[in-house]
Amino acid sequence: MQTELSKKLGVEHALFGFTPFPAVAAALTRAGGFGVLGAVRYAAGDELKRDLDWMQDHTDGLPYGLDVVMPAKKVEGVTEEQVEAMIPEQHRSYAQEVLERYGVPPLPEGEEGGWRITGWMESVARSQLDVAFDYPVKLLANALGSPPPDVVERAHRHGMLVAALAGSAHHARRHKEAGIDVVVAQGYEAGGHTGEIGSMVLTPEIVEAVDPLPVLAAGGIGTGSQVAAAFALGAQGAWLGSVWLTTTEAELHSRRLTEKLLAAGSGDTVRSRALTGKPARQLRTAWTDAWDDPEGPGPLPMPLQGLLVAEANSRIQHHETEELLGTPVGQIVGSMNSERSVQAVVDDLTRGFERAVRRLDRVAGNG
Repeated sequence: MQTELSKKLGVEHALFGFTPFPAVAAALTRAGGFGVLGAVRYAAGDELKRDLDWMQDHTDGLPYGLDVVMPAKKVEGVTEEQVEAMIPEQHRSYAQEVLERYGVPPLPEGEEGGWRITGWMESVARSQLDVAFDYPVKLLANALGSPPPDVVERAHRHGMLVAALAGSAHHARRHKEAGIDVVVAQGYEAGGHTGEIGSMVLTPEIVEAVDPLPVLAAGGIGTGSQVAAAFALGAQGAWLGSVWLTTTEAELHSRRLTEKLLAAGSGDTVRSRALTGKPARQLRTAWTDAWDDPEGPGPLPMPLQGLLVAEANSRIQHHETEELLGTPVGQIVGSMNSERSVQAVVDDLTRGFERAVRRLDRVAGNG
């Protein structure tokens, strides 16, 4: 399952896996794919350094990448405290009201509120990059589009390819103009932040728009036949995220959440601004319903919403509150019905890909 891009990166299979879990990223790389570690959850550079050290020790010298969340325009001199002060009291009260409605207790005394979405901040993202440039990262991806020009130049000096996610052909053309090397065409079906266009339409539009740049297809991909379809549409690889959430290497904070993912159907997700303030596909829960309720105050813009709900999400996760417990995940969740190792998922993907190619050969009269 090789393409020009996978050969350039030195990987056996053109399977690119985005994940917040180092164990998953390393396992994918060892299985012949290309693991991409998400950096947004790392508030401090030393935490990222710890996990990149671990990646170095568990990837057998094989290539891997890093995904950051960085705005194209530089925003300097704004502290987290200053942003926090912009959150209206009405929204704070509403979040507390929803928690009380479902009986979510406070966190135990002395326990911190957990992960806060701060990776979007200029200072945090750049501290992550300062760490990353000390490692042999082969691909730097940015979830918010093209990174600032100085970041692109610095990555190229370090021998890294730079990738950017796009939800439309217009966005993809801007990435090409910015000197990006790889465009990830992320369709509406994907987990996390998405645009309005489905993958079957989006992928060939972006392939044509940025030719000859390589394109990775993302959104709704979790089987080998879907990977084959992406190749048929002109992509040079598949970018998969959701499918790794139920692997045995994933470090989800809650067993109950894993069970909810395994039981969910493809119609059990919703594209909501409840998590970050930007439309992101996630499991539909009473929490997403509350923030999408026209009777409520509605979600705040990014990054205010992410800071507002950080402690609430920690409480929901800690106490495993059934009605509110969720996570970003794509529509492929309907096919994620069993826990398997990363290696087993890759084996299924490659076997399914081979079957799909044989079917196409028969249709074309070649088999």
